[in-house]
Amino acid sequence: MLLFAATFLLVILQPSTGQFPRVCVNMQSLLRKECCPLWEGDGSPCGELSSRGSCQNILLSQAPLGPQFPFSGVDDREDWPSVFYNRTCRCEGNFMGFNCGECKFGFSGLNCTERQLRTRRNIFQLTTSEKNKFLAYLNLAKNIPSQDYVIATGTYIQMNNGSNPMFRDISVYDLFVWMHYYASRDTLLGGSNVWRDIDFAHEAPGFLPWHRAFLLMWEREIQKITGDDNFTVPYWDWRDAEDCGVCTDEYMGGRHHSNPNLLSPGSIFSSWQVICTRSEEYNSQEALCNATSEGPIRRNPGNNDKSRTPRLPSSADVEFCLSLTQYESGSMDKMANYSFRNTLEGFADPQTAISNPSQSSLHNALHIYMNGSMSQVQGSANDPIFIIHHAFVDSIFERWLRKHRPMLEVYPAANAPIGHNRENYMVPFIPLYRNGEFFKSSRELGYDYEYLQEPALESFQDFLTPYLQQARQIWAWLVGAAVVGGIVTAVLTGLIKACRKKKRGTSSEIQPLLIESEDYNNVTYQSNL
Repeated sequence: MLLFAATFLLVILQPSTGQFPRVCVNMQSLLRKECCPLWEGDGSPCGELSSRGSCQNILLSQAPLGPQFPFSGVDDREDWPSVFYNRTCRCEGNFMGFNCGECKFGFSGLNCTERQLRTRRNIFQLTTSEKNKFLAYLNLAKNIPSQDYVIATGTYIQMNNGSNPMFRDISVYDLFVWMHYYASRDTLLGGSNVWRDIDFAHEAPGFLPWHRAFLLMWEREIQKITGDDNFTVPYWDWRDAEDCGVCTDEYMGGRHHSNPNLLSPGSIFSSWQVICTRSEEYNSQEALCNATSEGPIRRNPGNNDKSRTPRLPSSADVEFCLSLTQYESGSMDKMANYSFRNTLEGFADPQTAISNPSQSSLHNALHIYMNGSMSQVQGSANDPIFIIHHAFVDSIFERWLRKHRPMLEVYPAANAPIGHNRENYMVPFIPLYRNGEFFKSSRELGYDYEYLQEPALESFQDFLTPYLQQARQIWAWLVGAAVVGGIVTAVLTGLIKACRKKKRGTSSEIQPLLIESEDYNNVTYQSNL
C-alpha cells in the first residue's frame, strides 16, 4: 500500500509520454490547434526561457504516399497530428517531451547532457526478486491513472471540430493499449462503411521503428511511476521454443484449470480487464474505443490454427531473416518480397522471403500461437506477453542494423503506405516522432540487449565485414579506378624521367624553386573519385 501511494505521487509530479496531453484537450487549445504547454521549470511555453524549445508550426512531409489508401481528408490520422494541432513544441538539443520537460532517450541529468545505456535482459535470467518486481510494475501501471494524458472517445468531426472535446481518463498501461488500437484501427467512412486496408503501425516500413518508440515510451512510463530509473523491459527469446515457456503463474500467467481460454486464478493477470477488442462493434456504431472494460484476458497457447502457424519460429528462421540485405522492397506492404521488415513481421516465408499472407511466421506467429487477446491486432497489447515478445522482435531488428549498418536513406522516403514514409510523424504520439528517428542503433537511444552486448573492441573481421560487403557492390568501379590510376602513374613516371634528363644540363645554382614557400601552404591534395 505504501508503494502504491508513493508511486501515485510520483506520477502526479512527473510528465509522461503518450497521446493527447491533458493540458491540450480543452476547447481553446483545440480551436487554436495549438499544443505548447508551459514547462514548470520556468513557466514559459515549451521552456523557451530556458532555451529548451519553442512553439513552432508543424512541418509535414510532402513526399508522395503509396496507393493503399485512396482517400484524403477522411481520417483524423492523416498528416498526423494536423487535424488536431498545427503548432507544437519543437525541442532543442537533447530535450524532449510535449513541453520539452524531458530528456531524449539515452540522455539524463538536469540539462540532459549525461549519456545513459541500460540493458534489457532475458526474462528467464532475472532473479526471482527482479522478476516479481517486473510483474508488480505491470500491475501497478494497470491500476494507476495517467496524470498527463487522456484518450479521445470521438473523432474530430464528432467533437464539432474541437468545440465539443471528447476525451476521458485512462490507466498508464491501458493508455498504451489504446494507442496501439488507435494506430491500427479501421477508417470510418460514414454509415457502416469502413476502410480496413490501413495501419499506421503494421504491414509497412514503420512497423519496427513504431514499436521501438512504443517500447521506449512504455519503459519510461514504468520508470516514472515506480521511481526506478534503471528499469528495462525484459525480453522473451522464443527461438526453438516447443511451448509457451512464459505461460506459467510464475511469469505471465498459466492456463485456467477448467477453462483453457482463460488465465489461472493464481496469476495477477487473471483479474485484468481488456479494452479495445470489439472493432466490429465500434465500426457499426461509427465510434472509437472508449476504454470500457470488455472482459478478462483470453489466451489458449498452442491450440491455434496449425495450417496458418504450424510451429513457433526457429533459430534458422531468424538467421535467414537477418541475411536479407533489403530493409524494404516493392510495394512496401505485406506483399513485399525479399524484405527484411516483411519477413520479420511474418508476412513472408522465413525460408524464402517470398510474401505469403496466408501464413503467419516470426513476429506474427507468436500472436497467432497465443490464440486469444494477443491474436487480434487492435487489442493485442492487452496481453502483457505483448511487451516481452516485442522486446525480442526489437532485438532482432537491432541485430540487422548492426549486421548491415544501413544509412538513414535506406528507410523509404516516399511511396510507402500512408504514415510510413521516413519523415511522417508516428500516429498517435505526442510529442512528435518521425519514423526515421528510430531507424538507428539502440545504443544511440540509450539501451542494449544482454545477449547482443559486444566487447569494447570488436573483432577485426566483424569490423571489416560491412565495408567489404559495400566494396563488393562497387568492385567494377574500383577496378576501373585502378586501371586509370595505373595509366596516370605511368604518364607521371615518364614526365619525371624526362625532367631529370633536362636537369642534368642545368646548373644547380640557377635552378628555380619548384614551389615558393608562400604558395606551398595553399596546395591541397584532392582525390576526385
